[in-house]
Amino acid sequence: MHDVVIAGAGPNGLMLACELSLAGVRPLVLERLPEPTTEHRANGMVGQVVRMLDRRGLHDRLAGPLGPPTPRFVFGAMPLDLTLVPDIPFHILPVPQRRIAAMLSERATELGVEIRRGHELTGLDQDAGSVTLQITGPDGPYTLETRYLVGADGGRSATRKLAGIGFPGVTEDRSVSRSAHVTVPQEILDPATGGLRVPGHGVIPAVSHYRTETGLFIYAPLQDGTSVTTIEWVADDTGDDKAMTVAELRESVRRVLGADVPLGPPEGEGPHLGRRLHGRNTRLADRFREGRVLLVGDAAHVHSAIGGPGLNLGMQDAIGLGWKLAAEIHGWAPPGLLDTYEAERRPAAERVVMHTQAQSALIGPGSQITALRELFGELLRLPGTVRHIADLMSGADIRYEPATEHPLDGRWAPDLALDDGTRLAELTRTARPLLLDFTGSLGDDLRGWTDRVDLIAGRAEGEVTAMLLRPDCYVAWASSSAEPDDTERKALRAALERWFGSPVDM
Repeated sequence: MHDVVIAGAGPNGLMLACELSLAGVRPLVLERLPEPTTEHRANGMVGQVVRMLDRRGLHDRLAGPLGPPTPRFVFGAMPLDLTLVPDIPFHILPVPQRRIAAMLSERATELGVEIRRGHELTGLDQDAGSVTLQITGPDGPYTLETRYLVGADGGRSATRKLAGIGFPGVTEDRSVSRSAHVTVPQEILDPATGGLRVPGHGVIPAVSHYRTETGLFIYAPLQDGTSVTTIEWVADDTGDDKAMTVAELRESVRRVLGADVPLGPPEGEGPHLGRRLHGRNTRLADRFREGRVLLVGDAAHVHSAIGGPGLNLGMQDAIGLGWKLAAEIHGWAPPGLLDTYEAERRPAAERVVMHTQAQSALIGPGSQITALRELFGELLRLPGTVRHIADLMSGADIRYEPATEHPLDGRWAPDLALDDGTRLAELTRTARPLLLDFTGSLGDDLRGWTDRVDLIAGRAEGEVTAMLLRPDCYVAWASSSAEPDDTERKALRAALERWFGSPVDM
């Protein structure tokens, strides 16, 4: 019997496979497609997941060392000037999704994960102790047993449907989105900014969302090619099965901007982007767990892609689930630990649904929306508003249920470095729970948990003097005392037991 089977070898499923492997569990990954997809999906990652990749040593594989936060982003196709609040750690990583998946596949293979491509989940039955899966592979149908099944198989998740989990939500069918790789003439490029000079509009910045009364225009010169996207709020009966052409996109640009932009066909062999999508889905699974079946990523929630939150949400689902599922399998999980997965990640999904719906409303047509945008534009010049929006979009506003009043309790651990120069990101690559003790006095309090929690001693600058970190880098307990008193030590031991089970007699 397998311990864990993961349906889906996209970034979320592969991230979960890596996390389980680091925790000493070897999952099996099933992927219905025979080869990795060449379809163009996300253009990169936004928010806390970029920093999380750094804390697993994976950022280097994609783009070298973690760089500085981005100074600017967008919210609802309006500029978000992050320099108004200089300490915002808002990171972006503009790497195509297929490269992210390839990197995670390579890492999972290094960790001993078996990935079966061309194997499709077609049925499941579960009882109190296992899940029996029906699978169709290249050599025909077969069955296997697993203790847990995780669906990371996208918005049309077979896992979710077979488990009988509902997927309520809304479908908005009044918009049409078109995207394609293109070439643009050198003479319309603005050499100072890299944007496009368009008659009647001046310079439209690169990698920004430009709204008009009739639609949205996005020009993005990225690593895998220059793309143009439009969104129009018009009825359209063109079937999605008809190939999207550059000529069709050029006509859409003309309608959105009221000006002709001489787009040409993309260069090189490809694969090239050419996509037309009707409407938007916003849906949230009515539960993230049914017995021994769990959901992560798009299998649990779908929403507008505006603001790029998808991988930030889905991959953190996987990271939040991995260590808890491993604890159940290893037998040291405290009662109810696995239930905290949904208790923590559903509110995070609800926040993403909320802000993507709000942004979708702000890019809509009409003079009333234009007036609303004028008001929002004023608000987005206020540092407090910028901080709130940036924390919301990056996921930095997440605070899991704290057990103490310390301001770090329940939050993602801040970056820090020990006096020997070691960064926190270097200490978290094993995905082990950590007790960071800068007081030199907490070793005895960890007695009984040393098989599950690593002690890191040393010195670090800042007010915090000790932190208990979960494997997902959220703080389970913290202190700012030079030497924690009995009350704080009691809270530390309670946090150890709450998240890492009962102590073992030493």
